[in-house]
Amino acid sequence: MLRRPRRRGAVCCENNYNESKLAVMSLHRLGLKMDCVKHTGGCHCGAVRFEVWNSPDLLVFNCDCSICTKKQNHHFIVSNNKFTLLQGLDNLTTYTFNTHNAKHTFCKTCGVQSFYTPRSNPDGYGVAPHCLDPGTVLSVTVEKFCGQKWEESMKNHLTIKGMSKP
Repeated sequence: MLRRPRRRGAVCCENNYNESKLAVMSLHRLGLKMDCVKHTGGCHCGAVRFEVWNSPDLLVFNCDCSICTKKQNHHFIVSNNKFTLLQGLDNLTTYTFNTHNAKHTFCKTCGVQSFYTPRSNPDGYGVAPHCLDPGTVLSVTVEKFCGQKWEESMKNHLTIKGMSKP
């Protein structure tokens, strides 16, 4: 790992962030495309923690359905075998509505939804990129998804259903 020299008297809390970011950036500069990196993240209070394997270049959906609009739910989709809940299962609660296919899980303590089970991909997870720890994301591409016309949008989208497949 690359290490920055510490200055005497300086508080250094960014070592892990800088090391992770430098390692990912170095591989990209060398022309080596990384398929997956381990991202970690969680809710605001820290009761819920997870890890997820995905590209350092995230494709994030910005859905305009009723609940995503209210929560500003931007998310990327992964298969369930790329997601591991590390802690906080007992601190999660779930909200469902309409078809009850989507499982909107959030922390009972701080109320943050760091991941959920999307209606589009019930065999995977939608992960909030803003709940990831710093250091492993190189870029974020946002794609609008018309959740107000959910059935039509799902029928016309070429790749979203396959994003949760291993």
